[in-house]
Amino acid sequence: MSPIRTVAVVGTGVIGASWAACFLAHGLDVAATDPAEGAEQRLRAAVARHWPALKAMGLAEGAAPERLRFHARLEDAVAGADFVQENGPEREDLKTALYARMDAAAPPGTLLASSSSGLAVSAMQSACTHPERVVLGHPFNPPHLIPLVEVGGGAKTAPEAIARAMDFYRAIGKKPIQVRREIRGHIANRLQAALWREAFHLVDQGVASVADIDAAIAHGPGLRWALLGPFLNLHLSGGEGGMAHLLAHLGGPIESWWQDLGAPTLHAGLQAKVVAGVDEALAGRSAAELQRARDQLLLDLMAAKADHPELD
Repeated sequence: MSPIRTVAVVGTGVIGASWAACFLAHGLDVAATDPAEGAEQRLRAAVARHWPALKAMGLAEGAAPERLRFHARLEDAVAGADFVQENGPEREDLKTALYARMDAAAPPGTLLASSSSGLAVSAMQSACTHPERVVLGHPFNPPHLIPLVEVGGGAKTAPEAIARAMDFYRAIGKKPIQVRREIRGHIANRLQAALWREAFHLVDQGVASVADIDAAIAHGPGLRWALLGPFLNLHLSGGEGGMAHLLAHLGGPIESWWQDLGAPTLHAGLQAKVVAGVDEALAGRSAAELQRARDQLLLDLMAAKADHPELD
């Protein structure tokens, strides 16, 4: 297969704009499209906003925002693309129709990848003439900074397409993992959802405030999780005996905690309590301020992790 030089970014909201900046930073040409009024101006402003962080991470030879082209028509954007990164609304009916259009317009060897955070590839590829090239390429926000990409396929996806997608993401510095069976929410979002469920439950039951729950993660396990995943962290907690020792001694208590976890509903009272708790926790800080600080620390953390490949 020919190398990927041009990526079409379909849908240029928060995720699509971040992807576009990422691809540009790796020296690729980007053909973007979005039907929303003012989409091109917002996209170019987002790329300019992301560029200093990408420059700090290191730009590929020839990388430039000027390699971004915007097309009013979807078909024009994908017609010359070697790879398509779709970021449309999270609705199965819209995705299915969108993939039928992209499939009809893109060259036969072009991979069609979806940033969908939870939909099944099987549904999205169902109206395609070439369903074998439709894959999942779900990033973590913001894609221009976070390395994780979840890659998978549907009932009609060719294994070669998944392998090609993973190779491409690796080539632009991402950390792709394979979703080996279709499941709602894929992998990382399901793990997040499990934590969110208990966080909402603890607020609902009056066990802790919103600020204290955030502190419990940000100043506790979250620090370790940024370096190693849940299984390796558990292994290290087992001392010399590792995971086997830990499970022998804490397996029972852990299972009892699972059985006691909550199953809250997002009723109006809980929603109001969480919104008020977030406002209180912000304490005059703006979300933009918070995001700038988070992104800078992400850059610092990723640079530090790169010096320790044993944690990869």
